[in-house]
Amino acid sequence: MGTGDVTAALVPPNQQVRAQIIAREPAILCGTDWASETFRQLDAAIRLEWLAQDGDPVVADMPVLRLTGTARPILTGERTALNFLQTLSGTATAARRYVEAVAGTSCRILDTRKTIPGMRLAQKYAARCGGAQNHRLGLYDMVLLKENHIIAAGSIGAAIGTARRTSPGIPVEVEVESLDELTQALDAGADIIMLDELSLDDMRTAVQRNRERGARAKLEASGSVTLATVREIALTGVDFISIGSITKHVQAVDLSMRFEFAA
Repeated sequence: MGTGDVTAALVPPNQQVRAQIIAREPAILCGTDWASETFRQLDAAIRLEWLAQDGDPVVADMPVLRLTGTARPILTGERTALNFLQTLSGTATAARRYVEAVAGTSCRILDTRKTIPGMRLAQKYAARCGGAQNHRLGLYDMVLLKENHIIAAGSIGAAIGTARRTSPGIPVEVEVESLDELTQALDAGADIIMLDELSLDDMRTAVQRNRERGARAKLEASGSVTLATVREIALTGVDFISIGSITKHVQAVDLSMRFEFAA
């Protein structure tokens, strides 16, 4: 707001209004608490009536929120509230599309850390509202060994061994780019193995090799996953598919606010 909302100041200070936030396209709604808090911080007397909740599907021209109160704080909060709703609903909607695409399989969709800066927990929440599961939240709750970690450590086995000593009790995941690296990760006892950009045939082979060893590791497919390919990947038998685009390539859902009357 800076020094103040100079546009909202054109409205009489005691002007009372009723307004609606309306969905302009089908989506999965998310971000209601963020929108509510926006208006609460501006004027706790604004009355909010949510007509849909986080995780609910909404359709075009459907009202999702009714607001009643003083016009100035409602106008001031409009864009911030819509920004939260549009971004988080976009995340939840993308997650739901991938979840629906693998319905009927045993595979689960994961988000990633490829989130908008400052919005990590909000987008992780939105992914769950869409039916996906959360991958690690940060750098503290899972060891994830990628190519550069492995190069620095000397080998997959050395990296996993060090991780077990330095972070006991924390799951260890390792990214592999070939079936040979898969075998190394299995030999070293990784908890989760990320199959990065492997072909469908190689994924099937990886699943079979893992089963032959008692399926002690969970397998996660990653890399260049789209709605057109995600089901085929799920049918290889992998346990998880992680998809960065759920949080990284967010397409905001179209929502808008309209005043119904002023008194």
